[in-house]
Amino acid sequence: MGVFLKNNEILRSIRYTFDLNDSKMMAIFGLGGLEVNRAQVSAWLKKEDNPDVQNLNDTQLAIFLNGLIVDRRGKQEGPLPTPEKHLTNNIVFKKLRIALDLHSDGILEIMALARFYISQHEISAFFRKPEHKNYRLCKDQVLRNFLRGMQLKYRPDAPVIEP
Repeated sequence: MGVFLKNNEILRSIRYTFDLNDSKMMAIFGLGGLEVNRAQVSAWLKKEDNPDVQNLNDTQLAIFLNGLIVDRRGKQEGPLPTPEKHLTNNIVFKKLRIALDLHSDGILEIMALARFYISQHEISAFFRKPEHKNYRLCKDQVLRNFLRGMQLKYRPDAPVIEP
């Protein structure tokens, strides 16, 4: 993924933020269309320095995020969305925004919890199509602060774990 946050870091952060156990993680993958077992989930959640860690690829993270959308918002009519083969921070950010049913003001609130301030125009630029003239690449710092802010909002009594 180059300069982007590692998929495993994002998965660990979401698990921690919503205090998801292995069974719930497996269920969310299932909602996205991928049956996984406890050993797979465990291997994806290990820290990078653990020799048993397995890298979560872009398609697997996209499936998890699609499952998170279904889990939090309910199943929509029709087939599940096709998971992306290549993820960017912009796509991850957009899927989290959809899963959490957030609009710009909610995103600004979450960013402010992490003491990261950004304008409404900058936020909307992250969610535009890449070919749009006002599209802006979502850098690691933005996504990392959004994940940190999510922890502060959805798990306020727990210590913040850096993604």
